[in-house]
Amino acid sequence: MIGFENVRKEYPGGTVAVEDFSLEIASHESVVLVGSSGSGKTTLMRMINRMVEPTSGRVHIDGDDIAGLDPVQLRRSIGYVMQASGLLPHRSVLDNITTVPVLRGTGRREARARAHELMETVGLEPALASRYPSQLSGGQQQRVGVARGLAADPNILLMDEPFGAVDPIVRSELQRELQRLQHDLRKTIVFVTHDIDEAFLLGDRVVILEPGGIIAQVGTPQEILAEPAGDFVASFVGADRGARTLHVERVDGRDVVVDADGRAAGILASAQERPS
Repeated sequence: MIGFENVRKEYPGGTVAVEDFSLEIASHESVVLVGSSGSGKTTLMRMINRMVEPTSGRVHIDGDDIAGLDPVQLRRSIGYVMQASGLLPHRSVLDNITTVPVLRGTGRREARARAHELMETVGLEPALASRYPSQLSGGQQQRVGVARGLAADPNILLMDEPFGAVDPIVRSELQRELQRLQHDLRKTIVFVTHDIDEAFLLGDRVVILEPGGIIAQVGTPQEILAEPAGDFVASFVGADRGARTLHVERVDGRDVVVDADGRAAGILASAQERPS
């Protein structure tokens, strides 16, 4: 479990990134922090691995105050995936993935065997193992980043807008891949995004933040859509513009789901047609 207790972050000069934030994240839960620029979402996520130190308040993991833990060892025990993948440009795909396990004392042969397994897990062809980041597509780089984040088999995986720099088709593929991985691996995931649709797709719970790290609403996507906590949330999720209001139209013998602006949102499938 990850806990934030009355956390505040004030930078020199008086800029307050986070005013007073408290939240508990259960083990194996996927929680998405979503908000616009200045909402403190990345600052909060980076407090978990002590890349950012709170000015006051407490962050704990499984009851242990992380302020008393060695920050280097803490970071090596937590998976971290960022937007630009953060790969080491002069190391091969395989060596990028094995970096953290080797630093933690895993033998090189064992780490490389694990890296090959993870490449398959995240959908990377074995032939890519010897390539360098510059020889990969953006989607492939992000998959390597996810594999590297999982390489030390962490209980916690932090993901800082990891799919924001790829095109929409690749982004959708990576989102589906993450859903599959979470179903199989059951990590505790803290995911940061500014995209409410991505948040609703990937989060067991979604935390909508106002500027300063103020919680506007916490809940499942269904709860937030059913009952936005206020005008800010309604506007953020599009409820005030009717963007989330859907209806069904019959077109060429199929039920097409259409939004309030008349745009097709998908096909209404029968139970027999739904993927298993």
